[in-house]
Amino acid sequence: MSNIYESAEATLGFISSPCLTKVELRVACRGISDRDALSKPDPCVVLKMQSHGQWFEVDRTEVIRSSSSPVFSKIFLVDYYFEEVQRLRFELHDISSGNNGLRDADFLGAMECTLGQGNTAGKSSIMVTAEELSGNDDYVELSFSARKLDDKDFFSKSDPFLEIFRINDDSTESLVHRTETVMNNLSPVWKSFKVSLNTLCSGDHDRELKCTVWDWDSNGKHDFIGEFHTTFKEMRAEQEGKQIQWECINPKYQMKKKNYRNSGVVILNHCKIIKMYSFLDYIMGGCQIQFTVAIDFTASNGDPRNSCSLHYIHPYQPNEYLKALVAVGEICQDYDSDKMFPAFGFGALIPPDFKVSHDFAVNFDEDNPECAGIQGVVEAYQNCLPKIQLYGPTNIAPIIQKVASSASEEMHTKEAMEYFILLILTDGVITDMADTREAIVHASHLPMSVIIVGVGNADFTDMQILDGDDGILRSPKGEPVLRDIVQFVPFKDFKHASPAALAKSVLAEVPNQVVDYYNAKGIKPKCMSDYESTRTFSP
Repeated sequence: MSNIYESAEATLGFISSPCLTKVELRVACRGISDRDALSKPDPCVVLKMQSHGQWFEVDRTEVIRSSSSPVFSKIFLVDYYFEEVQRLRFELHDISSGNNGLRDADFLGAMECTLGQGNTAGKSSIMVTAEELSGNDDYVELSFSARKLDDKDFFSKSDPFLEIFRINDDSTESLVHRTETVMNNLSPVWKSFKVSLNTLCSGDHDRELKCTVWDWDSNGKHDFIGEFHTTFKEMRAEQEGKQIQWECINPKYQMKKKNYRNSGVVILNHCKIIKMYSFLDYIMGGCQIQFTVAIDFTASNGDPRNSCSLHYIHPYQPNEYLKALVAVGEICQDYDSDKMFPAFGFGALIPPDFKVSHDFAVNFDEDNPECAGIQGVVEAYQNCLPKIQLYGPTNIAPIIQKVASSASEEMHTKEAMEYFILLILTDGVITDMADTREAIVHASHLPMSVIIVGVGNADFTDMQILDGDDGILRSPKGEPVLRDIVQFVPFKDFKHASPAALAKSVLAEVPNQVVDYYNAKGIKPKCMSDYESTRTFSP
């Protein structure tokens, strides 16, 4: 650990229900040392979790400019498994101004712990608090504005932002949300945001909420404008057509100034409860997983007739392509009623004219590329190998675009009927990165997820870019992905593990991706009312 961090503090104690529970982690830092004598650090904390001896990024906080003791509004949501030891790593980085990536950032230190473990604090520390969530997964969408806020600046108007805190049972305060800063405006309109009811008020509509308004300053010493107190129950009155607003009060001014009324007014423009359905809700409601396989047939795999080739068909031992295909496919096929899977290849010269193709049907039936079950895909793959010539380059944008075309048709329906999962098996770094980024950004708007399994021992470092390795994936034009839809897993990390371990890692993010897509679109599970009436829950 860097000597900038003398110690770390983690308060992660809570009682878990059996098997799985959701846990929120809030992060703050204290006493970060300044590396630059002329300015304070611009901190960001990255959360990583350990899997098979390697650390994988889960999420990261926002960057807070010019702060040595930041309280981050970003809340990490993690699954807690009582029966597993889950190692966490919190990395602190100083992000250079104008850049939110980690490549040019200064690493300031890190803390490692497990859920349920605590460490002693020192002069400089990361504080992490954990809270188990109740069963209410609903979200609320809120939108605020203000008018006639106090002007705290001499040469320009205030730059206001709003913070919302939940008052806990022990009278402590938990930061729920911090809005963006609206520059040079005494009547700002802040962007709408979504927050879970668990986070906002612990599911208690009468719980007190404290809201504070600040004038942002670049040196981190923000000027206090005023505050007010409310409850979610009061906010919900906006849904009934009532205009909800609060006087923003500065207690010091209230005591000292005889004619003081307020430091402005904050208005609630919009309050909407968003019902959150689960992955199981959608599957039980009839949603089908359309599973498509794409296999890398580039020359870098080696001649399939050679036993050193990644495509070598051993009479008794499946190669890595087959192991990955079967492990993932057997899970996905349980959610597909007709068990028919399109299978495509890319990077090969194919008959009859032996021109290179990056999206050919492995069964050579372009009108019907579907195979009967995972075993049908295996047989088509084995029959295909002797008929093609491995070539290149490794272009995967065409196959992403092909599946996206089908998903685009589904996007225009009003029912959650089909969600598309594309499994790409490849042995090397892709050669059409710009086009692939463009295709993924487009696909992030569709009912679609992309899983990439790296086969062989190549250096897959660049592939992490597609999995958001250095922040949000963007197209070459700078457009960000609407949601994270890519999961990359190197097969070599699971060579000696069970097929179930690979499938679990590869498919871990898919249920949340399915739910995120349909909930964002406001699409409910089909026949939800009938399904809800027949559900039973174990105590």
